[in-house]
Amino acid sequence: MQNLTVLGTGVLGSQIIFQSAYKGKDVVAYDISDEILAKLPQRWEYLKKQYKRDIADATDEKLDAAVSRIRATADLKDAVKDADIIIEAIPERLDIKQSTWEKVSEYAPAKTIFCTNSSTLLPSKIAPFTDRPQKFMSLHFANEIWKFNTGEVMAQPKTDPAVFEQVAKFAEEIGMVPIRVMKEQPGYLLNSLLVPLLNAAADLWVRGVASAEDIDKTWRIATGAPSGPFQIYDTVGMMTPYNLSKDSKDPVQREFAERIKKDYIDKGKLGKSTGHGFYDYE
Repeated sequence: MQNLTVLGTGVLGSQIIFQSAYKGKDVVAYDISDEILAKLPQRWEYLKKQYKRDIADATDEKLDAAVSRIRATADLKDAVKDADIIIEAIPERLDIKQSTWEKVSEYAPAKTIFCTNSSTLLPSKIAPFTDRPQKFMSLHFANEIWKFNTGEVMAQPKTDPAVFEQVAKFAEEIGMVPIRVMKEQPGYLLNSLLVPLLNAAADLWVRGVASAEDIDKTWRIATGAPSGPFQIYDTVGMMTPYNLSKDSKDPVQREFAERIKKDYIDKGKLGKSTGHGFYDYE
């Protein structure tokens, strides 16, 4: 599968685009407006610096070649017309994902495999909104995918086992370690382990038990982990925890969403990618 289309150019979507192009795939980057797409060159420059820092053989020539394999468009029909595989990385809302895949199904060729990168929603909740549930499944990435290179491959009940293996092979081709998730699981393996940690950290912070810095310091020193939970929030970006927490049944989680919106999102502090989050990266 040589031709990839990625729907959504946010923090993770842009990483999937760049990593796939770096590994030689031809990639179409789709988003809903030309204004959003106009910011991509700045994002590629940011990622080039990260690759040169973290990947020993990342040269200017290889990185420039990756960018040359990326084409951006705000026209959905144009974006999917030649796709062998489509990976959706749009906001974590079921209604938006369902309506997007209905539109994609109208335009995509019969050959195209569909994947969602949803971090919490089950693919079986989205598959009925496509015209090919047998070719629909999940492919989930960890943030900073060039370095933390898991590709969690998860089917839903109607996924063709041959398609499952094709997607696992594709993940390997773009430099991921395929992780086969054998049963549908909200949050796959990674987020099933990570989200309880992040929620516990948010609870401690909202209730004033400790500062974000001290919560992070405790986790790093006591476990040897390279990052604390609030550093992870900054890497993920503020919009994902906000969308996941704002409608929670837990009042502390709802308050967490309100605070990160007021103190961070509304002030343009969206996390590491913008230079400011819980920490200042400039």
